[in-house]
Amino acid sequence: MGSPSTRNIDELASQLVLFGLDDQRYALRLSAVEQIVRMVEITSLPHAPGIISGIINIRGRVVPVFDIRQRFHLPEREIGLSDHLLVARAAQRTVALVVDKVLGVTARSAGEMTSTDRIFSGLAYIEGVMKLEDGLVFIHDLDTFLSADEKAMMERALAPV
Repeated sequence: MGSPSTRNIDELASQLVLFGLDDQRYALRLSAVEQIVRMVEITSLPHAPGIISGIINIRGRVVPVFDIRQRFHLPEREIGLSDHLLVARAAQRTVALVVDKVLGVTARSAGEMTSTDRIFSGLAYIEGVMKLEDGLVFIHDLDTFLSADEKAMMERALAPV
């Protein structure tokens, strides 16, 4: 599969899981999402990159938890019991994203989406932007979410787990 800038926008036309952080909406491809679970206790992970909140145990699997609020420069807030974890497959492993709320699944055509390389430059972890009647939604690419340094740090921190 090509990078987001070389991917044909038709590949983005699919079912998407919408989620919210503060008042902003975001999306992941439904094909990448394994499950959505209510918040559970997150165990801290020493020596992990700042974007990793810690780890959780999902049916015997150790899964790193991403603090995506930090990536999007949103203000920190305490995780609440009403928050959710969006468990999804990234390039090499399953990860969990802390989200304020899951808004549902939507199917969109290619005409309702714009590839990010046509709007922004340098946002490798954003696949595209989807137009809805009441605003825009950023579609994320978990395969490029972490930098090479962050991936290496995460793997080293997870090695003894």
